[in-house]
Amino acid sequence: MACAFRTPFRTTLTRTRTVTTTSTQRYSNAEEIEAGEYDRIQWELFQKHHARGSWRGTWDSYDYIGDVIDSTVASVVLEESQQQPGVVTQTHEIVTGETKSDCPTCFDSTNIHTLPVAQYTSGALRRQRLGSVGLINGPTVLRSGAMSTELALVHGDGRLRVIFYHAPVWEKDVEPNTCPPQGLKVYRATVCREALRPLPPTRSNEQDQPPTEGNPTFNRPVPPFAWHANWSGTSWTWGETRGDEGWKLDEMDELDSWHGRPTGDTANTWNLRLPGGVLIQCPRIIRASGGGDEDGGLNGMAELMRVAWLPTNDRLLRLEASVLAMDRPILDPNDGAIVGFQPPRLGSLRTDVVRKVGELEGVSLLERERKRKDGEANEEELVKPGREEMEDDTVWE
Repeated sequence: MACAFRTPFRTTLTRTRTVTTTSTQRYSNAEEIEAGEYDRIQWELFQKHHARGSWRGTWDSYDYIGDVIDSTVASVVLEESQQQPGVVTQTHEIVTGETKSDCPTCFDSTNIHTLPVAQYTSGALRRQRLGSVGLINGPTVLRSGAMSTELALVHGDGRLRVIFYHAPVWEKDVEPNTCPPQGLKVYRATVCREALRPLPPTRSNEQDQPPTEGNPTFNRPVPPFAWHANWSGTSWTWGETRGDEGWKLDEMDELDSWHGRPTGDTANTWNLRLPGGVLIQCPRIIRASGGGDEDGGLNGMAELMRVAWLPTNDRLLRLEASVLAMDRPILDPNDGAIVGFQPPRLGSLRTDVVRKVGELEGVSLLERERKRKDGEANEEELVKPGREEMEDDTVWE
């Protein structure tokens, strides 16, 4: 079964090669991309989905325990330079003050601080990599020594960006800064809800001016069971060895439906499920190579950072980044001691764009237990994703 690729990636296909599994079909791969086309594909994706003007929004920052510690109204302006065709400039416009008028014939005023950020051209997107409507920026080491990883998804005139921050940490008995860090611990996450609208998508603005059909409503109630459905669509994957590949998703099995397990698959997963159909996950601690693994971390292997978004009731977007950090130590040539680490890097990405095609059947715990007792359940149906609090307060043991 072939499927048309509804992105600029389609223009590079010279033939279709399909590999069929139980739930996915590959309809394009890296071998079908002409030499030198990668930069053009990335640039077209960047222009089509992200470099579209002024993304006005709210930036909410959460600490480790999930409390809001900062909220800012700001805009990310991504547009082609009029003086330099083919160059996209990025600036941030941050509202630093606002004056409300008490006069019916007067206007409110705001103080805006503009910060130039970067310039982009084809083949020079810095640390950004795109797949379909998803974008991953980083991982990047900041001046403070912390690591930031940005994930962004676009739907209609809306964009959701999530930035995870991990700071260097040491074991309890080790004095900080007396040796290289022994891990990176998440301490902050910033969630940016942005839209190409005259006003940022706050609750009051969306109530006064509801989004048009096909565009996301950021401030709406989303029940927990909305995540659990039959989803079908496409997936864009990239890896260091296989490159870009396109997949047709006929269905999602239970193992792949991580958006239905908000607390993650291991005890090392930090997560937040936020209003408007937003779920974010990242590792609590990224341990250096040779460190322990008591919290379920992967110890020198790739760690997953995930964002799932329900922009509308029948559409699900997911973005997953595999990050490799503190896995390549720098050794002292004299005594072989670890003196530092190579910079972190992106190992792979996956962007899923799926639509709801039906409700799940036979997934209730009572029905599973009945099948188990009757001997009708197979081994796959009995696999449990780990200890996880479900939406109905039932706990896996």
